[in-house]
Order: sequence, then structure tokens, then C-alpha cells
Amino acid sequence: MATLQSETGRAAIPARTAQRSSTAQRSSTARRAAAHLAARLAAVVAVFGLALGLAACSPEKPPVVPSDDDAKVSITVRVIDNRFEPSNITIQQGQAVNWVFEGASSEHDVVAKDGSFVSELMMEGSYTHVFDEPGAFDYLCSVHPEMRGLITVE
Repeated sequence: MATLQSETGRAAIPARTAQRSSTAQRSSTARRAAAHLAARLAAVVAVFGLALGLAACSPEKPPVVPSDDDAKVSITVRVIDNRFEPSNITIQQGQAVNWVFEGASSEHDVVAKDGSFVSELMMEGSYTHVFDEPGAFDYLCSVHPEMRGLITVE
């Protein structure tokens, strides 16, 4: 039986034992690498699944409602710096609100919770809506849902 010699010239371990030990180390390393790869793959699949699930939960923006550009404007709301100014207003039935998009560093829109008025995304320009029915109309920016407003029609 062959043996491996140590640096001092004495027999260290039998050659077959050294080969088995080396093979076991390679096998152990391969198992660890496979386990690491499986864990990374599982993490990627989990993140993808979470993203897909969240996307499925978020409501889609309703269809755009054309602007009433020819209407006589009763009040103007400025869309600036990620806020509506003023954010809460009261108007009379039949009056029009005009949103003016100015100085925006990103696109914004106005989207009524009930879908009765919905603008395009824009950085500048305006959108007008005539309120023919009384009620309270919550709205927001679909890109920045923290941007909220309320139109009360009497």
C-alpha cells in the first residue's frame, strides 16, 4: 500500500485515505455550492413572486376622461412640488375646476376615486373638469398616492 511521506520523511497517511479525504472535501464543497445556489435561486423567486403579487394588488388607473377645456373655470388648483394647492375645495354644482401642472420634477395626474375625472400624466399643462353632480370627490395622483385632494360639490 502506498503512503504519502511527510516533509520529515515519515509516513503520514496511506495514499488511499488521502484520496478519499480529498474526494470527500470536493464533494462537501460541491454540496455547499449547490445549497448556496439553491438558496439564492429561492430568494430570487420569492422576490419576483412578491413583486408580481404587489403589482396584481395595486388598482389600475381608470381610462382618461377628456378635459373640459372650453369650460369657464371657477377655481384653479396648482399641482406643484408633489402636492395639490389647495387640496380641499368647495364649489357649486355646474362649476369647473382647473388643475395647472407647473414646476413639476416628475409627471403627475389627477384621478378621481370614482373615475369621474382622470387626466393624462403630465409635467406641465392643465386639466379641467366640470362637476355636474353634488357630492364629495376624492382624488389623488396615481404616481404619488400621498398626493390627495377633495372636491366638495354643493
